[in-house]
Amino acid sequence: MNIEQARYNMIEQQIRPWNVLDPHVLELLGSVKREDFVPLAHKGLAFADMEIPLPGGQALLAPKVEARLVQEVNAQRHEKVLQIGAGSGFVTAMLAHRSQRVIALDSSAELVQLARANLQKAGIFNAEVRQAEGCAGAPADQPFDAILLVGSVAQVPDALLQQLKVGGRLVAIVGDEPMMYATVTTRIGANSFDSQQRWDTVAARLKGFTEPSRFKF
Repeated sequence: MNIEQARYNMIEQQIRPWNVLDPHVLELLGSVKREDFVPLAHKGLAFADMEIPLPGGQALLAPKVEARLVQEVNAQRHEKVLQIGAGSGFVTAMLAHRSQRVIALDSSAELVQLARANLQKAGIFNAEVRQAEGCAGAPADQPFDAILLVGSVAQVPDALLQQLKVGGRLVAIVGDEPMMYATVTTRIGANSFDSQQRWDTVAARLKGFTEPSRFKF
């Protein structure tokens, strides 16, 4: 396989047509080597339009979904970003190139070690990966300019929204199959938030988040 041709095809045939048009994000997709963040057994699928299995029952999201989430975060050089769901470290690497500092949380010790190793190999030193339950966030390090949930949740915990700066935004895929929406919630005041559904998709669940009861009485 011609790696660079496969990368080019991924960007031009999957990602750009999916309304990922931010030149900074497209540039990162060309320079951050996704194949280095994919488990060896699935390296041949690094550029495929699909979720890729990770240890512990987790998954790398499809490249176009990852790219569009990073575009929605719109991290700036001076900003501190919290990422929930470190995965293999690929999204963390992209966020780190755009921001001042990234703290990534994952409940899986195996994925934490994998992400740390991958980020070190990629020369990323402004990102920290911690083993922790993502639903609680990182209260000792708040407030954050941006929070990204890399995976889907039934609803966003208030504990995470409270860790945003005023003017900060939280990006998450919210809902239940078959209707999930990439949702951007902006903190517009001490106790007020504006939430907008941007686009629909389906993504693997993040672990450790509460699933509301579906039974109605």
